[in-house]
Amino acid sequence: MKDKIVAFIGDSLSREQFQSMMCMLTGGQESSDVEDVAEKYGFLQFLRNGGVHHHGWAYRFRTTNTTILHSWSARLCDREPINATDPDTLYAMHLDRQPAFIRQNIDQINVLVLNTAHHWSKQMINMDKEVMYENGVPVQDRNLRNNENARIFKVKNIVKWLDSKMASNPNLQVFFRTTSPRHFFKGDWNSGGTCDNTIPMTRGSEVLQEESTDKIVAAAVEGTRVKILDITALSDLRDEAHISHYGKKANDCLHWCLPGVPDTWNELLSAQL
Repeated sequence: MKDKIVAFIGDSLSREQFQSMMCMLTGGQESSDVEDVAEKYGFLQFLRNGGVHHHGWAYRFRTTNTTILHSWSARLCDREPINATDPDTLYAMHLDRQPAFIRQNIDQINVLVLNTAHHWSKQMINMDKEVMYENGVPVQDRNLRNNENARIFKVKNIVKWLDSKMASNPNLQVFFRTTSPRHFFKGDWNSGGTCDNTIPMTRGSEVLQEESTDKIVAAAVEGTRVKILDITALSDLRDEAHISHYGKKANDCLHWCLPGVPDTWNELLSAQL
């Protein structure tokens, strides 16, 4: 991967895969060979109080000139304020536009790993104060206003766009990672759900199915140059591998401990590369 850029773009599970990759490449050790280049990619926002807000991370390995980065884009949509002068403005979430970072950097990226799944709930969209847009106006189609249908539309839309980019860029490889499974038992994240099992693979140790569990991603990439990074079924076997109640907050049965399951995702990615 000398002189190449590897980009993970998506939600907090994408960030975990990026963190896993960095730890695997460095052995988890600080190194003078690794240079923080987040500012070069516009990931740092310097706040008035002197703090720094990160909306992405980027590190360059000096000896190989390889850059590994993560850019946050939970729903893989272009996002802009509807009224830039209003501090309480809603945001247009353009289903048919790609995130600005991808549009601006696609010609530089050599390996792109995408994901989007858990942020498509009505609650998450409302929390982010977003309104779904298509063709520059709020979505009118009742079918498309359904969040799951909107996700299907977005995944197909970005895969089609990336496939067209790959036709003119033979050095670009794109992987769409399937959904990382949740393991909340006896409730959800906000209703007392837990994942207290500590014994690996108590529900089975093999993936026997031949088709992907994530039908949305599998259908979108079929017949395109975009490859599927299928991690759903194998990760589903590891309900004991989440942060659980050992984190700083309430039970986290969505994110993974590191080292852990995301390392296997990266081993699969490495094998496909």
